[in-house]
Amino acid sequence: MKEQIIKAMQRNQLIDLMYIAKDGVISKRRIKIIKMIGGKFQAFCFTKQAKRTFIIDNVLAAVPVIRKEGMVI
Repeated sequence: MKEQIIKAMQRNQLIDLMYIAKDGVISKRRIKIIKMIGGKFQAFCFTKQAKRTFIIDNVLAAVPVIRKEGMVI
């Protein structure tokens, strides 16, 4: 999982993340990673519209967001 997160950060990609919080609540977040700090990473969460710190071990799934550009004719 850590490798996926590092790749997304290097590529400046948005990620759809499934995350389990300390209290056991599972949430889906769309994030942009800012930096890695040991076993954690800081990201801007578009769901909460704020910077958040996530624990890598609590990430259940991470999928890069693929944006298809509209064709201009």
